[in-house]
This record gives sequence, C-alpha cells and structure tokens, in this order.
Amino acid sequence: MHEFELTLLFVAILFFLLASGVWVGLALLGVAYAGMILFTSRPAGDAMITTIWTASSSWSLTALPLFIWMGEILYRTRLSEDMFRGLAPWVAPLPGRLLHTNIAGCTLFAAVSGSSAATLATVGRMTIPELRRRAYPERMTIGTLAGAATLGLMIPPSLTLIVYGVTINESISKLFIAGIVPGLVLALLFAAYVIAWSLMRPAELPPPEPRTGFREKLAASRFLLPVLGLILVVIGSIYLGIATATEAAAFGVLGALALAAAQRSLDWERFAASLMGATRTSAMIALILAGSAFLSLAMGFTGLPRAAAAAIAALELSRFELLMALLVFYIVVGCFLDGISSVVLTMAIVEPMIRQAGIDVIWFGIFVVVVVEMAQITPPVGFNLFVLQGMTRHDMGYIAAAALPMFLVMVAMVFILIAFPGLVTWLPDYMRAAPA
Repeated sequence: MHEFELTLLFVAILFFLLASGVWVGLALLGVAYAGMILFTSRPAGDAMITTIWTASSSWSLTALPLFIWMGEILYRTRLSEDMFRGLAPWVAPLPGRLLHTNIAGCTLFAAVSGSSAATLATVGRMTIPELRRRAYPERMTIGTLAGAATLGLMIPPSLTLIVYGVTINESISKLFIAGIVPGLVLALLFAAYVIAWSLMRPAELPPPEPRTGFREKLAASRFLLPVLGLILVVIGSIYLGIATATEAAAFGVLGALALAAAQRSLDWERFAASLMGATRTSAMIALILAGSAFLSLAMGFTGLPRAAAAAIAALELSRFELLMALLVFYIVVGCFLDGISSVVLTMAIVEPMIRQAGIDVIWFGIFVVVVVEMAQITPPVGFNLFVLQGMTRHDMGYIAAAALPMFLVMVAMVFILIAFPGLVTWLPDYMRAAPA
C-alpha cells in the first residue's frame, strides 16, 4: 500500500476512535496495534509490551508526577490569596491597574506549577472575585486570565516541555532553561496589551485604588516571599547546575509541603486529595506517552515518517514556509486535542521534518509550546475555556470571544520567536559555555 494511503488509513482509524469517546492513549495504542497487524510481520503484542515498558521507565519521565504533585499541593494552600495581596500594590499604578494581577499572578504561579489548568484555577480562584468586587470589565478579567494561565505550559517547570523532551529524547533541563526568556517576553506582551487597551478605553475601568506608599508596598511584598522562595529552589537549582529536572522536582515537592505546613492549610484529607489528583493526571499522561511511543514504532516500520520527511523536502519549502504550515497545522489540531496529546501524536512525523530542515529542536520545542498554548483557549476543546466556564458560569462563546485577543498576542509571539531565535537559544548556550 502506498505511503499516502497508509497515512489516510492511520488518520481515519485514529479519528474514528477519538470521535467514539475512546481515551487518547488507548486510541493511539489501537491505531498502532492495527498498523502492526496489517502492515508488518513483527509480533504486535511483544512489540507493544516492550515499547510501553521502555516509554514508561524513562528516567526523565520521573519529573512529571513530582511537578504535578507540587502543583496539586500548592493548589490547596493559601498561595493565590497571598500572591494577590503582595502583587496588588505594585501593579495598581500601571495602566489597567489590577488587571495585571492576573498576568503577574499566573507568571509567578506558572514557575512553580507546570500546568496551565492548575495555574488558571489557583490564580482565578482569588482574582475573579476580587476584580468583580471592584467592578473591573468582566470580558477583560476573563480574557487576561485565560491567556496568562497558558504561561504554565512554557515557564518552567512545564509539563508540556517534559513530554516534548521525553518524546524526542532531549534534555529536560535544557528545555526548561530555554523556556524562561520566551515565557517572560510573552507575559510582557500580555501586559502590553492590557496597557494599550486601558489607554484606549479608560472609561471602562473603575476608579483608581488609593495610592500606596513605598513602605506599604514593601510590607505587602512579604506575602510573595513563599512563592519566590519556591521558584528559587526549583528553577535556581536547575539554572545553577545543582540539580537535574527530576531532582529539582523532588525539592519542589518538599518545598511545597513545607509551605503548606507553615500555612497550616493542608490537612490529611487535602493531602490525600493532592496525591490522588497527581496520580490521575500522571497516569493519563503516561498512557498517552506509551500510546505515542507504540504508534511511533508502528509508523517507523511502515516508513511513514521517512516518507513524510521526503515529501516535505521534495516541496522545497523554506524554513519560514515550513513553520507557517506547522503553525496552521497545530492550530487546527489544537481545536480537537489537548496540548500534550497534540505533541505526542504528531512528533513522530514532525521531528524528521524539522531535523531535515535544519531547525534546532530546542527552539522548535518552545515554538510548539507557544502554539499548543493557543489550543488551551480555542474551542471546541480548549481546556482553559472549560475551566473558566465552570468558574464564571458564562457560556463558551462569551469566554472564547474574551480570550481571542490573547490568542492573537500568542500568534504575534510566534513571529517574534521566528524573527529573534536568540530569545530561545541564548540562555541555554550561555549556560553551556559558562565555566563549571
């Protein structure tokens, strides 16, 4: 059977399984098993068992459940309340005023969470009631929160970067370091949008907050010390070369437990709930990764990745044209799959393409994460939209419209990354060149 016909068959079976409600991981396993049975002579059962075990026993993967557990612990503390109290006096003088607490709060919590949904739920739990009480525009409150929460996928520790690194066998620590500067740049773009909007529509903002002196701001900053300390432990240990990503995750869990104990906000019931939440999420991602690994093996036997890479090479696309095609492709895929599924489902075919085009895999990882972030706020499967719908009780159309400007900001970020690739590569290169 021709490679093009094989590709159509794989895609048809996969979307049939997904449309029928089968879990993504099981759908991937089913497609791979069918491919092995139909188009190879290798025993499918033995290959599946070996591949699943290899994918599940990766040392890099051990960081994943630890970072998820850390986020689950912090979700059950008073961290979001303290962050709002510490941030509000500093952002109040800016155009847009307390709308910036959504962006700054999500940026800080993203640096200790790794999950977009956890960032959204934790920060939104505090900022939405406070901004509503102060009569801030509902559409801007929801839009800024939806966009800024996606920073949990880029600013390390990022679960998507861990999954990407495991999928292509690349250094997790290097990917984490590469995500720091782009994550901060994207946060600044969100803030710039809020400033521009507020300057154009000042009448829609509530009256200014009472002016706060510098001493009062410093006093309020003590509420930020716990989260800043945890960021220093997690990211600083990786940046300084003291710990690997997995070891930093373990330090992060210990720090989160210490923070919860100091706040006395984690009883045995919440502790058990954090463990179960982390177990469910980790098991889901592990199943998706196992299915992806088996699908990659099956596709390798059929020659699909090589054929796809050769077909792309035959088109003689420039690097920019290839990136634009992949941008549109991932936006479309993100309308139907969550971010992690999009990465693991497509990387078996996309990786040979980018290597053939000479695109740096570290840079491409950040590119993919930005595009996958868009999938979090695009209907019909944008997960952040569902979380916000549950928190605000607005209909999906209203929330998607509120998040649209942030989607466009992320599109602008893609072009910034293409124009200035050093935003991604400078810090990892500097760390590699720095003396031990």
